[in-house]
Amino acid sequence: MRDAPVVPLVQKVIATHPAVISVATAATGLMRQMAIKPFTPRKRQREFQLIGRLSSIHAVHNQIFKEKGNGDTPTIVIGGFVPDATEAVEFQRPLFRNYGSIYYINFSRNGFAAEMFFAQLADLIENINLAGKRPVIFGISFGCGLVREFLRSPMNDSSLKIRGIVMASPVLCTEDLVRAEREKGSGVRMLESNLKRILKSDPSREEDVSRQIERARRCFQSLFEAGAENRVLNHRHLSIRKKIMDAVAKTPAVGGFQRVLALRDFTPPTADTDIFTGPALILLAEGEEDILVTSSPTLAALRNPDIRERILPRGRVRIVTSRLAGDSVSHASLIFHHHSYNPLLEAWYDRLRAPALFAAV
Repeated sequence: MRDAPVVPLVQKVIATHPAVISVATAATGLMRQMAIKPFTPRKRQREFQLIGRLSSIHAVHNQIFKEKGNGDTPTIVIGGFVPDATEAVEFQRPLFRNYGSIYYINFSRNGFAAEMFFAQLADLIENINLAGKRPVIFGISFGCGLVREFLRSPMNDSSLKIRGIVMASPVLCTEDLVRAEREKGSGVRMLESNLKRILKSDPSREEDVSRQIERARRCFQSLFEAGAENRVLNHRHLSIRKKIMDAVAKTPAVGGFQRVLALRDFTPPTADTDIFTGPALILLAEGEEDILVTSSPTLAALRNPDIRERILPRGRVRIVTSRLAGDSVSHASLIFHHHSYNPLLEAWYDRLRAPALFAAV
């Protein structure tokens, strides 16, 4: 099930015959397109209730895709700011398919509304439930914050049945990425600086918003390239890289800005309110603090056993580490460090198949 490492012979071919890897990259993209298909839930009651309440419903409507798998534990993937959900778990797809079908929710390019996202997610869960299955919701970075807010929202009513949740490098509030003005020291991270500028921009001044989003666009491109640095990228990496760069380049300023505004509305986790009472897996990268600030409320809550037990009573927190010196696992590095993430995911899904094992969690 786990992906084998790229062997030296393949590395040599990639280095000496770029045309070969170009053909392989195109073929990989075609195969993914054939496997991952648009999906429309049969029942969309919650989504239709928003008609007339949202001024630009088509602009904020997210795309849902499905990839068929085996088993009775489907996975719903919620990505971060970038890349799209369909790209974020490229190297986890075979694993997820072994347990059930995969559903991806790709955020709208032209806008974002948390209310629409909650409605579409709830309708999707209901459709999966009607087929006699309960999904795992898999959130990544900003997507984890969306999952948490959904679980606390009226859209998540008692009729919806969720098998479990996974949060990879959770960002549950703005304070995870941006420190208060009074906090000094340790410098200002590139992402933190960009988010602060976006949050301070004037929504009524389109040119101001566009300028700050363009800075953030370059920031996300740089973060991905830094992850790819000094690595031999196979055709799957290159295919995903192209899709990621296209998504970053082609998301209009308004789309990126409204996602940041959604993050701004997230509230920090506290011991007074649980996140999820069912089985949960939290994956923290060993290098989280290269992106998350040291004062992150989410990291503080998850590292405190008393608080963690109250907000995730059946949760397991795992630190994702690399066996290679000088190649520490960074925030949400599911693409470049899948060999570190996948064994933890596989073990958790296996336990999920045997509910009695969770009694000891």
